[in-house]
Amino acid sequence: MIDQLRKEVSGPVLARGDEGFAAEVAAQNTAIVHTPEVAVGIESEEDAAAVVRIAAATGTPVRVLATGHGSAVPVTDGILVTTRRLGGVSIDPETRVATIGAGVRWAEVIAAGAEHGLAPIAGASDNVGVIGYTTGGGLGPLARNFGFSSDWARSFRLVTADGTVRTASADENPDLFWALRGGKSGFGIVTSMDFELVELSTLYGGSLIYDADQIAPVFSAWVDWTKTLPREATTSVVILRLPPLEFIPEPLRGKTVLSLRFAYVGDPAGGRSPKVDVAEGERLLQPMRDAGTALMDGVQEMPASRIADIHNDPRDPGPGWDRGHLLADIDASFASAFLGVAGPEQQIPFVAVEIRHLGGAVARDVPEGSAVGGRGAAYTLILIGAPDPSLFATVLPPAAEAVLAPLEPWRSPEHNVNYAGGLTVPGSYEACWPAETFQRLAEIRKTYDPNVLFPYGPPTAQG
Repeated sequence: MIDQLRKEVSGPVLARGDEGFAAEVAAQNTAIVHTPEVAVGIESEEDAAAVVRIAAATGTPVRVLATGHGSAVPVTDGILVTTRRLGGVSIDPETRVATIGAGVRWAEVIAAGAEHGLAPIAGASDNVGVIGYTTGGGLGPLARNFGFSSDWARSFRLVTADGTVRTASADENPDLFWALRGGKSGFGIVTSMDFELVELSTLYGGSLIYDADQIAPVFSAWVDWTKTLPREATTSVVILRLPPLEFIPEPLRGKTVLSLRFAYVGDPAGGRSPKVDVAEGERLLQPMRDAGTALMDGVQEMPASRIADIHNDPRDPGPGWDRGHLLADIDASFASAFLGVAGPEQQIPFVAVEIRHLGGAVARDVPEGSAVGGRGAAYTLILIGAPDPSLFATVLPPAAEAVLAPLEPWRSPEHNVNYAGGLTVPGSYEACWPAETFQRLAEIRKTYDPNVLFPYGPPTAQG
Protein backbone atom coordinates (compact mmCIF):
# COMPACT_ATOMS: atom_id res chain seq x y z
CA MET A 1 0.00 0.00 0.00
CA ILE A 2 2.67 2.51 0.97
CA ASP A 3 4.56 1.97 -2.29
CA GLN A 4 1.40 2.66 -4.27
CA LEU A 5 0.72 5.79 -2.24
CA ARG A 6 4.25 7.05 -2.88
CA LYS A 7 3.77 6.40 -6.57
CA GLU A 8 0.45 8.24 -6.93
CA VAL A 9 0.56 11.00 -4.30
CA SER A 10 2.67 14.10 -4.87
CA GLY A 11 2.87 15.00 -1.16
CA PRO A 12 4.93 13.21 1.50
CA VAL A 13 4.02 9.61 2.37
CA LEU A 14 5.59 8.54 5.66
CA ALA A 15 5.58 5.30 7.63
CA ARG A 16 6.05 5.02 11.38
CA GLY A 17 9.69 5.62 12.15
CA ASP A 18 10.40 7.64 9.02
CA GLU A 19 12.14 10.97 9.46
CA GLY A 20 9.52 13.70 9.69
CA PHE A 21 6.69 11.31 10.62
CA ALA A 22 6.16 12.72 14.14
CA ALA A 23 6.13 16.31 12.89
CA GLU A 24 3.69 15.44 10.11
CA VAL A 25 1.09 14.00 12.51
CA ALA A 26 1.67 16.42 15.41
CA ALA A 27 -1.50 17.88 16.91
CA GLN A 28 -2.05 21.26 18.55
CA ASN A 29 -2.84 19.27 21.70
CA THR A 30 0.60 17.79 22.40
CA ALA A 31 -0.86 15.29 24.88
CA ILE A 32 -2.32 13.46 21.87
CA VAL A 33 0.32 11.52 19.94
CA HIS A 34 -0.87 10.05 16.67
CA THR A 35 0.82 6.87 15.43
CA PRO A 36 -1.06 5.78 12.29
CA GLU A 37 0.40 3.16 9.99
CA VAL A 38 0.92 5.79 7.32
CA ALA A 39 0.84 9.60 7.24
CA VAL A 40 0.03 11.26 3.92
CA GLY A 41 0.43 15.00 3.41
CA ILE A 42 -1.85 15.74 0.48
CA GLU A 43 -1.09 18.70 -1.77
CA SER A 44 -4.10 18.60 -4.07
CA GLU A 45 -7.57 17.25 -4.68
CA GLU A 46 -5.98 14.62 -6.91
CA ASP A 47 -3.82 13.47 -4.01
CA ALA A 48 -6.93 13.10 -1.85
CA ALA A 49 -8.67 11.03 -4.50
CA ALA A 50 -5.62 8.79 -4.90
CA VAL A 51 -5.42 8.14 -1.16
CA VAL A 52 -9.09 7.22 -1.03
CA ARG A 53 -8.86 4.84 -4.00
CA ILE A 54 -5.84 3.03 -2.57
CA ALA A 55 -7.28 2.90 0.95
CA ALA A 56 -10.58 1.52 -0.31
CA ALA A 57 -8.83 -1.19 -2.36
CA THR A 58 -6.92 -2.36 0.72
CA GLY A 59 -9.67 -1.82 3.32
CA THR A 60 -7.54 0.69 5.23
CA PRO A 61 -9.34 3.29 7.37
CA VAL A 62 -8.69 6.97 6.62
CA ARG A 63 -8.80 9.86 9.06
CA VAL A 64 -8.04 13.53 8.49
CA LEU A 65 -5.87 16.00 10.43
CA ALA A 66 -5.71 19.71 9.62
CA THR A 67 -4.32 21.90 12.42
CA GLY A 68 -5.02 19.33 15.13
CA HIS A 69 -6.99 21.60 17.45
CA GLY A 70 -9.74 19.01 17.63
CA SER A 71 -7.48 16.04 18.36
CA ALA A 72 -8.64 14.32 21.54
CA VAL A 73 -8.08 10.62 20.81
CA PRO A 74 -4.83 9.22 19.33
CA VAL A 75 -5.03 7.70 15.85
CA THR A 76 -3.16 4.39 16.00
CA ASP A 77 -4.08 2.64 12.75
CA GLY A 78 -4.75 3.20 9.09
CA ILE A 79 -3.91 6.32 7.10
CA LEU A 80 -3.85 9.80 8.61
CA VAL A 81 -4.24 12.41 5.90
CA THR A 82 -2.87 15.85 6.73
CA THR A 83 -4.40 18.77 4.84
CA ARG A 84 -2.15 21.63 5.95
CA ARG A 85 -0.67 21.94 2.46
CA LEU A 86 -4.09 22.69 0.96
CA GLY A 87 -3.70 26.41 1.49
CA GLY A 88 -4.95 29.53 -0.17
CA VAL A 89 -7.77 32.03 0.23
CA SER A 90 -9.37 33.78 -2.74
CA ILE A 91 -12.19 36.30 -2.36
CA ASP A 92 -14.78 37.58 -4.79
CA PRO A 93 -15.60 41.04 -3.37
CA GLU A 94 -18.83 41.24 -5.38
CA THR A 95 -20.38 38.07 -4.00
CA ARG A 96 -18.45 38.33 -0.69
CA VAL A 97 -17.54 34.63 -1.01
CA ALA A 98 -14.14 33.30 -0.01
CA THR A 99 -12.80 30.03 -1.38
CA ILE A 100 -10.73 28.51 1.41
CA GLY A 101 -8.32 25.57 1.25
CA ALA A 102 -8.70 22.79 3.80
CA GLY A 103 -5.41 23.61 5.54
CA VAL A 104 -6.17 27.31 6.15
CA ARG A 105 -6.54 28.87 9.60
CA TRP A 106 -8.93 31.70 10.38
CA ALA A 107 -6.14 34.31 10.61
CA GLU A 108 -5.49 34.03 6.88
CA VAL A 109 -9.17 34.43 6.01
CA ILE A 110 -9.54 37.40 8.37
CA ALA A 111 -6.54 39.16 6.82
CA ALA A 112 -7.70 38.50 3.26
CA GLY A 113 -11.21 39.72 3.98
CA ALA A 114 -10.01 42.90 5.69
CA GLU A 115 -8.47 44.05 2.39
CA HIS A 116 -12.03 44.33 1.03
CA GLY A 117 -13.77 45.59 4.18
CA LEU A 118 -15.12 42.08 4.76
CA ALA A 119 -14.93 39.68 7.68
CA PRO A 120 -15.68 35.99 8.18
CA ILE A 121 -17.92 34.82 11.00
CA ALA A 122 -14.92 33.17 12.60
CA GLY A 123 -14.03 31.54 15.88
CA ALA A 124 -12.68 33.07 19.06
CA SER A 125 -9.17 31.96 18.07
CA ASP A 126 -7.78 32.89 14.66
CA ASN A 127 -5.28 30.03 14.97
CA VAL A 128 -7.91 27.30 14.55
CA GLY A 129 -8.36 25.45 11.26
CA VAL A 130 -11.32 26.73 9.28
CA ILE A 131 -12.75 23.45 7.98
CA GLY A 132 -12.79 21.36 11.16
CA TYR A 133 -14.20 24.27 13.13
CA THR A 134 -16.95 25.03 10.60
CA THR A 135 -18.09 21.45 10.04
CA GLY A 136 -18.76 21.24 13.79
CA GLY A 137 -20.84 24.44 13.76
CA GLY A 138 -18.60 27.08 15.29
CA LEU A 139 -19.58 29.64 17.94
CA GLY A 140 -17.45 32.77 17.77
CA PRO A 141 -17.49 36.26 19.30
CA LEU A 142 -20.23 37.44 16.90
CA ALA A 143 -22.48 34.37 17.22
CA ARG A 144 -25.61 36.09 18.57
CA ASN A 145 -25.67 38.50 15.64
CA PHE A 146 -24.65 36.09 12.87
CA GLY A 147 -25.28 32.57 14.13
CA PHE A 148 -23.06 29.54 13.80
CA SER A 149 -20.08 29.86 11.49
CA SER A 150 -21.41 26.87 9.55
CA ASP A 151 -24.46 28.96 8.61
CA TRP A 152 -22.16 30.96 6.32
CA ALA A 153 -20.70 27.97 4.46
CA ARG A 154 -21.96 28.06 0.87
CA SER A 155 -20.39 24.87 -0.51
CA PHE A 156 -17.75 22.21 0.14
CA ARG A 157 -15.48 20.25 -2.16
CA LEU A 158 -14.73 16.75 -0.90
CA VAL A 159 -13.58 13.31 -1.95
CA THR A 160 -16.03 10.62 -0.84
CA ALA A 161 -15.31 6.95 -0.16
CA ASP A 162 -15.74 5.90 -3.80
CA GLY A 163 -12.94 8.25 -4.84
CA THR A 164 -15.32 10.74 -6.44
CA VAL A 165 -14.68 14.46 -6.09
CA ARG A 166 -18.00 16.08 -5.23
CA THR A 167 -19.37 19.54 -4.61
CA ALA A 168 -21.83 19.77 -1.73
CA SER A 169 -24.09 22.81 -1.81
CA ALA A 170 -27.74 23.75 -1.55
CA ASP A 171 -28.16 22.77 -5.20
CA GLU A 172 -25.69 19.89 -5.57
CA ASN A 173 -25.59 16.92 -3.21
CA PRO A 174 -27.74 18.85 -0.73
CA ASP A 175 -27.79 15.94 1.73
CA LEU A 176 -24.00 16.13 2.09
CA PHE A 177 -24.21 19.92 2.37
CA TRP A 178 -26.74 19.58 5.18
CA ALA A 179 -24.48 17.07 6.95
CA LEU A 180 -21.26 19.05 6.59
CA ARG A 181 -22.84 22.12 8.20
CA GLY A 182 -22.62 20.73 11.72
CA GLY A 183 -22.22 16.97 11.30
CA LYS A 184 -18.43 17.29 11.68
CA SER A 185 -16.58 14.37 10.04
CA GLY A 186 -16.84 10.92 8.53
CA PHE A 187 -18.14 11.93 5.09
CA GLY A 188 -14.89 12.16 3.13
CA ILE A 189 -11.84 14.36 2.77
CA VAL A 190 -12.91 18.01 2.51
CA THR A 191 -10.46 19.85 0.26
CA SER A 192 -11.98 23.34 0.20
CA MET A 193 -14.98 25.40 1.19
CA ASP A 194 -16.80 28.45 -0.16
CA PHE A 195 -17.73 30.73 2.73
CA GLU A 196 -19.72 33.96 2.63
CA LEU A 197 -18.22 36.98 4.40
CA VAL A 198 -19.98 40.01 5.88
CA GLU A 199 -19.32 43.70 5.36
CA LEU A 200 -17.60 44.63 8.60
CA SER A 201 -14.52 46.78 9.13
CA THR A 202 -14.85 47.75 12.82
CA LEU A 203 -16.64 46.59 15.94
CA TYR A 204 -16.89 47.63 19.57
CA GLY A 205 -15.30 44.90 21.62
CA GLY A 206 -12.67 43.64 24.00
CA SER A 207 -12.57 42.43 27.58
CA LEU A 208 -13.02 43.69 31.12
CA ILE A 209 -10.91 41.88 33.73
CA TYR A 210 -11.88 41.78 37.40
CA ASP A 211 -9.86 40.69 40.44
CA ALA A 212 -10.95 37.79 42.66
CA ASP A 213 -12.89 39.91 45.15
CA GLN A 214 -15.05 41.27 42.31
CA ILE A 215 -15.88 37.93 40.70
CA ALA A 216 -19.02 37.05 42.67
CA PRO A 217 -20.88 40.36 42.22
CA VAL A 218 -19.74 40.81 38.62
CA PHE A 219 -20.68 37.28 37.60
CA SER A 220 -24.09 37.54 39.22
CA ALA A 221 -24.66 40.86 37.48
CA TRP A 222 -23.51 39.35 34.18
CA VAL A 223 -26.11 36.58 34.43
CA ASP A 224 -28.89 39.16 34.83
CA TRP A 225 -27.39 41.47 32.21
CA THR A 226 -27.41 38.81 29.48
CA LYS A 227 -31.21 38.73 29.71
CA THR A 228 -31.32 42.36 28.53
CA LEU A 229 -28.94 42.25 25.57
CA PRO A 230 -30.07 42.60 21.95
CA ARG A 231 -28.86 40.01 19.48
CA GLU A 232 -26.29 42.48 18.14
CA ALA A 233 -24.23 41.96 21.32
CA THR A 234 -22.36 38.75 22.13
CA THR A 235 -20.67 38.16 25.47
CA SER A 236 -18.92 35.51 27.52
CA VAL A 237 -17.17 35.23 30.87
CA VAL A 238 -14.30 33.05 32.01
CA ILE A 239 -12.78 32.54 35.44
CA LEU A 240 -9.04 32.21 34.93
CA ARG A 241 -6.59 30.76 37.45
CA LEU A 242 -3.36 32.22 36.14
CA PRO A 243 0.10 30.93 37.06
CA PRO A 244 2.86 33.32 38.18
CA LEU A 245 4.68 33.20 34.85
CA GLU A 246 6.48 36.07 33.12
CA PHE A 247 4.49 35.94 29.87
CA ILE A 248 1.32 36.87 31.79
CA PRO A 249 0.78 40.64 32.26
CA GLU A 250 2.05 41.70 35.68
CA PRO A 251 -1.34 42.91 37.04
CA LEU A 252 -2.76 39.41 36.43
CA ARG A 253 0.22 37.22 37.26
CA GLY A 254 -0.59 34.48 39.75
CA LYS A 255 -4.15 35.70 40.25
CA THR A 256 -7.65 34.29 39.89
CA VAL A 257 -9.60 36.73 37.74
CA LEU A 258 -12.79 36.99 35.72
CA SER A 259 -12.55 38.12 32.11
CA LEU A 260 -15.78 39.48 30.63
CA ARG A 261 -15.72 39.52 26.83
CA PHE A 262 -17.98 41.74 24.74
CA ALA A 263 -18.53 42.29 21.03
CA TYR A 264 -21.08 44.65 19.51
CA VAL A 265 -21.53 45.38 15.82
CA GLY A 266 -24.66 47.48 15.82
CA ASP A 267 -27.15 47.53 12.97
CA PRO A 268 -30.34 47.32 15.05
CA ALA A 269 -32.33 47.22 11.81
CA GLY A 270 -30.75 43.86 10.95
CA GLY A 271 -29.20 42.88 7.66
CA ARG A 272 -25.73 41.71 6.76
CA SER A 273 -23.83 45.00 6.58
CA PRO A 274 -23.65 46.22 10.20
CA LYS A 275 -22.00 49.53 11.06
CA VAL A 276 -20.67 49.82 14.55
CA ASP A 277 -22.31 52.38 16.82
CA VAL A 278 -19.74 52.97 19.54
CA ALA A 279 -22.06 55.06 21.70
CA GLU A 280 -24.68 52.32 21.72
CA GLY A 281 -22.03 49.70 22.49
CA GLU A 282 -20.83 51.78 25.44
CA ARG A 283 -24.39 52.18 26.67
CA LEU A 284 -25.04 48.46 26.53
CA LEU A 285 -21.81 47.64 28.36
CA GLN A 286 -22.13 50.32 31.05
CA PRO A 287 -24.03 48.11 33.56
CA MET A 288 -21.06 45.77 33.68
CA ARG A 289 -18.59 48.61 34.06
CA ASP A 290 -20.73 49.71 36.99
CA ALA A 291 -20.92 46.20 38.48
CA GLY A 292 -17.35 46.23 39.73
CA THR A 293 -13.94 47.86 39.51
CA ALA A 294 -12.00 46.40 36.63
CA LEU A 295 -8.30 45.66 36.84
CA MET A 296 -8.11 46.17 33.09
CA ASP A 297 -10.60 47.64 30.61
CA GLY A 298 -9.79 46.84 27.00
CA VAL A 299 -13.21 47.31 25.41
CA GLN A 300 -13.07 49.86 22.60
CA GLU A 301 -13.70 50.35 18.92
CA MET A 302 -11.38 47.98 17.12
CA PRO A 303 -10.69 46.75 13.59
CA ALA A 304 -12.70 43.65 12.78
CA SER A 305 -9.38 42.09 11.74
CA ARG A 306 -8.38 42.04 15.42
CA ILE A 307 -11.40 40.08 16.61
CA ALA A 308 -9.17 37.35 18.07
CA ASP A 309 -7.94 39.90 20.64
CA ILE A 310 -11.31 39.66 22.41
CA HIS A 311 -10.66 36.15 23.75
CA ASN A 312 -6.86 36.25 23.33
CA ASP A 313 -6.63 32.45 23.30
CA PRO A 314 -3.19 30.77 23.44
CA ARG A 315 -1.63 30.11 20.05
CA ASP A 316 1.25 27.77 20.84
CA PRO A 317 0.82 23.98 20.88
CA GLY A 318 0.57 22.41 24.33
CA PRO A 319 -1.15 19.68 26.32
CA GLY A 320 -4.88 20.19 26.66
CA TRP A 321 -7.93 18.68 28.36
CA ASP A 322 -11.47 20.01 28.29
CA ARG A 323 -15.01 19.04 29.13
CA GLY A 324 -18.07 20.94 27.89
CA HIS A 325 -21.84 21.11 28.11
CA LEU A 326 -24.59 23.40 26.90
CA LEU A 327 -27.00 25.10 29.30
CA ALA A 328 -30.74 25.55 28.78
CA ASP A 329 -30.82 28.76 30.80
CA ILE A 330 -29.20 30.29 33.85
CA ASP A 331 -30.49 32.45 36.70
CA ALA A 332 -29.56 33.74 40.15
CA SER A 333 -29.72 30.23 41.58
CA PHE A 334 -27.32 29.05 38.90
CA ALA A 335 -24.94 31.90 39.70
CA SER A 336 -24.88 30.83 43.34
CA ALA A 337 -24.34 27.17 42.47
CA PHE A 338 -21.67 28.00 39.90
CA LEU A 339 -19.68 30.22 42.25
CA GLY A 340 -19.99 27.49 44.88
CA VAL A 341 -18.09 25.02 42.69
CA ALA A 342 -15.97 27.23 40.42
CA GLY A 343 -15.65 30.58 42.21
CA PRO A 344 -12.34 32.11 43.32
CA GLU A 345 -12.36 30.44 46.73
CA GLN A 346 -12.57 26.94 45.25
CA GLN A 347 -9.42 24.89 44.80
CA ILE A 348 -10.04 23.21 41.44
CA PRO A 349 -7.56 21.98 38.78
CA PHE A 350 -8.98 24.07 35.95
CA VAL A 351 -7.16 27.02 34.43
CA ALA A 352 -10.36 28.28 32.82
CA VAL A 353 -14.08 27.84 33.38
CA GLU A 354 -15.98 29.64 30.63
CA ILE A 355 -19.62 30.44 29.89
CA ARG A 356 -20.75 31.92 26.57
CA HIS A 357 -24.10 33.57 25.93
CA LEU A 358 -26.00 32.14 22.96
CA GLY A 359 -29.49 32.81 21.61
CA GLY A 360 -30.19 35.42 18.98
CA ALA A 361 -29.16 34.24 15.52
CA VAL A 362 -27.72 31.03 16.97
CA ALA A 363 -31.25 29.77 17.58
CA ARG A 364 -32.35 30.28 13.96
CA ASP A 365 -31.55 27.53 11.44
CA VAL A 366 -30.55 28.33 7.88
CA PRO A 367 -33.29 28.10 5.22
CA GLU A 368 -31.90 24.85 3.79
CA GLY A 369 -31.58 23.30 7.24
CA SER A 370 -28.36 22.09 8.83
CA ALA A 371 -27.07 19.30 11.06
CA VAL A 372 -25.59 21.56 13.72
CA GLY A 373 -26.52 20.66 17.28
CA GLY A 374 -27.30 23.04 20.13
CA ARG A 375 -29.46 25.75 18.60
CA GLY A 376 -31.94 25.54 21.46
CA ALA A 377 -29.35 26.08 24.18
CA ALA A 378 -28.92 29.48 25.80
CA TYR A 379 -25.33 29.23 27.05
CA THR A 380 -22.20 27.09 26.75
CA LEU A 381 -20.08 25.85 29.64
CA ILE A 382 -16.56 24.52 29.25
CA LEU A 383 -13.83 23.49 31.69
CA ILE A 384 -10.19 23.73 30.60
CA GLY A 385 -7.93 21.53 32.71
CA ALA A 386 -4.52 22.43 34.07
CA PRO A 387 -2.05 21.62 31.25
CA ASP A 388 -0.40 18.73 33.10
CA PRO A 389 -0.87 15.39 31.31
CA SER A 390 -0.33 13.50 34.56
CA LEU A 391 -3.72 14.86 35.68
CA PHE A 392 -5.68 14.03 32.54
CA ALA A 393 -6.72 10.44 33.26
CA THR A 394 -7.17 10.38 37.02
CA VAL A 395 -7.56 13.88 38.48
CA LEU A 396 -9.44 16.00 35.94
CA PRO A 397 -12.39 13.70 35.11
CA PRO A 398 -13.65 13.36 38.72
CA ALA A 399 -12.90 17.03 39.38
CA ALA A 400 -15.01 17.94 36.34
CA GLU A 401 -17.87 15.79 37.58
CA ALA A 402 -17.68 17.53 40.96
CA VAL A 403 -18.07 20.90 39.23
CA LEU A 404 -20.75 19.81 36.76
CA ALA A 405 -23.00 17.74 39.01
CA PRO A 406 -24.46 20.68 41.00
CA LEU A 407 -25.13 22.46 37.69
CA GLU A 408 -27.16 19.58 36.24
CA PRO A 409 -30.56 21.33 36.71
CA TRP A 410 -29.52 23.95 34.18
CA ARG A 411 -27.97 21.58 31.66
CA SER A 412 -29.49 21.58 28.16
CA PRO A 413 -30.63 18.28 26.65
CA GLU A 414 -28.90 19.53 23.48
CA HIS A 415 -25.19 19.40 22.85
CA ASN A 416 -22.71 20.45 20.17
CA VAL A 417 -19.87 18.33 18.85
CA ASN A 418 -17.28 21.12 19.16
CA TYR A 419 -18.01 21.26 22.91
CA ALA A 420 -18.09 17.52 23.58
CA GLY A 421 -14.65 17.19 25.16
CA GLY A 422 -13.30 14.85 22.53
CA LEU A 423 -16.19 12.38 22.57
CA THR A 424 -14.42 10.36 25.26
CA VAL A 425 -17.29 10.33 27.76
CA PRO A 426 -19.77 7.49 27.09
CA GLY A 427 -22.88 8.83 25.37
CA SER A 428 -21.38 12.24 24.60
CA TYR A 429 -21.06 11.53 20.87
CA GLU A 430 -24.71 10.55 20.48
CA ALA A 431 -25.79 13.57 22.54
CA CYS A 432 -24.16 16.04 20.15
CA TRP A 433 -27.25 16.08 17.93
CA PRO A 434 -31.00 15.60 18.37
CA ALA A 435 -31.95 11.95 17.84
CA GLU A 436 -33.54 12.61 14.45
CA THR A 437 -30.46 14.52 13.26
CA PHE A 438 -28.11 11.85 14.58
CA GLN A 439 -30.03 9.18 12.68
CA ARG A 440 -30.03 11.17 9.46
CA LEU A 441 -26.27 11.73 9.74
CA ALA A 442 -25.77 7.98 10.17
CA GLU A 443 -27.86 7.31 7.08
CA ILE A 444 -25.89 9.83 4.99
CA ARG A 445 -22.60 8.32 6.13
CA LYS A 446 -23.89 4.88 5.20
CA THR A 447 -24.99 6.12 1.77
CA TYR A 448 -21.65 7.69 0.88
CA ASP A 449 -19.39 5.39 2.93
CA PRO A 450 -21.06 1.99 3.31
CA ASN A 451 -17.82 0.25 4.27
CA VAL A 452 -16.83 2.87 6.88
CA LEU A 453 -13.63 3.95 5.15
CA PHE A 454 -13.82 7.17 7.21
CA PRO A 455 -14.44 6.04 10.82
CA TYR A 456 -15.66 8.78 13.11
CA GLY A 457 -16.84 8.80 16.70
CA PRO A 458 -16.49 5.92 19.16
CA PRO A 459 -16.46 2.29 17.88
CA THR A 460 -20.13 1.84 18.88
CA ALA A 461 -21.10 4.53 16.35
CA GLN A 462 -19.61 2.73 13.34
CA GLY A 463 -22.13 1.16 10.99
